[in-house]
Amino acid sequence: MQLGEVGNPDALPHGKPLDGVRILAAEQMQSLPFATQLLARLGADVVKVEHPAHGESGRGSTPAMTDPEGRQVGATFLRNNLNKRSLGLDLRSEAGRDLFLRLVPRFDVVADNFKPGTMAKFGLGYADLASVHPGAVVVSISGFGNTGDSPYRDWPAYNSIVEAMSGIYDYMRPVDGPPRVNPMGAVADITAGLFAVIGILAALRHREATGLGQHVDLAMFDTSVALADLIVNFQSLGIPRNPEPAPFVITPVRCSDGYVVLQFVREHQFERLADLVGHPEWKDDSRFAERSGWGLHLADVILPAIEAWAGGRTRVEVADALAAENLVAGPSLTSDEVVVDPHLVQRNMIVATPRTDGVDEPVLLPGNPIKMSRVAEGPETRVPWVGEHTAEVLEAELGLGADELASLRADGVITD
Repeated sequence: MQLGEVGNPDALPHGKPLDGVRILAAEQMQSLPFATQLLARLGADVVKVEHPAHGESGRGSTPAMTDPEGRQVGATFLRNNLNKRSLGLDLRSEAGRDLFLRLVPRFDVVADNFKPGTMAKFGLGYADLASVHPGAVVVSISGFGNTGDSPYRDWPAYNSIVEAMSGIYDYMRPVDGPPRVNPMGAVADITAGLFAVIGILAALRHREATGLGQHVDLAMFDTSVALADLIVNFQSLGIPRNPEPAPFVITPVRCSDGYVVLQFVREHQFERLADLVGHPEWKDDSRFAERSGWGLHLADVILPAIEAWAGGRTRVEVADALAAENLVAGPSLTSDEVVVDPHLVQRNMIVATPRTDGVDEPVLLPGNPIKMSRVAEGPETRVPWVGEHTAEVLEAELGLGADELASLRADGVITD
């Protein structure tokens, strides 16, 4: 899907569910930008507040392209900021804070993902915002929360830090090895962003019912524990770490063109697998009477037999044969295969945005996974350049004229 294209065009007359919702977001990197991009895809008007000189820190990530003025636009920024407008505003300056506060009553949602206390230090904490807009839904995402009395409140946090603290790294740690850190990119950031979306939508619905705004405070440590829900639950059931041998099987299976990943967790699945790969005797083998026997004999018995059966078959052929027996498996795709996968292409899950630095091949981004029968997908607009919409926003929202904008620009308070 290209920027500007529309998926499900028959739904265009219905508009989008968040049309009219306005979000002012002092955001950076991934957690909040991911949330606000999703809300923008559902129709919200998102004004992104970032440093007037160099923009938010996600622009400095790598790999990167350059914008038309030669400034770096990093991958983290590229994949989290479609469909937004950029307001270049220095919140460290008194004039910048004043402009921000004057903008607040014009928006439904005011959000940040700075370290706890940063917005309060700027005079833009919840009490300050509520004093000028009692109906505002104020959203904060941080490592350990802006409310309460966490012993970690003053710690900065990245994705991998709260993932480690959730217990999932240690739970999956090899018996004789260190934890395997950051196994899947920014999972904790995205998780916090998704919970933020839920909190925002719930708070907006609550405001419809009561007329009251409120503070939605998300700690990434909390959302990571919610994501890694088995840690707390299994600990209470006497399983403090991934058991070895495991009473289930999740394993790669070698095929002629790569690997499929096969998972079975129930006896009837094991029995179907035994029949499929030509070893019905496994069903009466005492070694497999308990589920733990699957893991104990995976390497020496089960996997060699499966791979002998799979020999000469492609990943898709193996996955098809397993699926026909209602066994759960799928190809382990390479990144080159993911970006052309027919399922993802058909469902508009690969969005191509043209580069602005002379490279022909576009930057590819994930699309919106929320498919709605009465909501069109797109048209998507490219990420904004630093401060690209500053004058537009301040003129429309606050009525600032050319002379005022020029003075603010000269003082370094804004950029456009």
